[in-house]
Formats: sequence, C-alpha cells, structure tokens
Amino acid sequence: MMLGQAFAGAVALVMPVLDTATLAAAVLTAAALLFTLLLVARTSAPAAAPLLARASSLRDRAEQTVFLRLCDPDAAGRPRPRAPGR
Repeated sequence: MMLGQAFAGAVALVMPVLDTATLAAAVLTAAALLFTLLLVARTSAPAAAPLLARASSLRDRAEQTVFLRLCDPDAAGRPRPRAPGR
C-alpha cells in the first residue's frame, strides 16, 4: 500500500466525523506548523558554528605566528638583519 493511499484511507475514515470548519482549521494548523518548522530549520544557529570555529582557528594561528617569527629569525624567506654598526 502506497503512502498516498494510506493517507487517503485515513482521511476517508475521519471525514464523516469532522465538519468542514474543523477540517479546514486542522489543515491550516498543520500548514502553519510545517511552515514554522521549515522557517526555524532554515534560520537556525548551526550556520554560525563554522564561522566561530574559523575565527577561533585564525586567532590561534595569528598568536602562533608572532612566536615563530621571534624564535626563528633565519627561517626560509625571511631577510637577514643588517650587521650592527653598518
């Protein structure tokens, strides 16, 4: 049995019990709930988590760079300091 057929069967069983106004209210409530869930899922905070992690890693890398420059003045690509007195 397909999902659509099962849904149609459930609606056919409930239909004689509900009047039109109650059914309309139930459909509108379900649509509003679905819309709200989709909106919340779209604008939730997990999108900000990678930005915070990236900012944290950049900050850590920037702090380490200062110490590397001080510890290794002869690193590749770094110009040699001038001799004193010249």
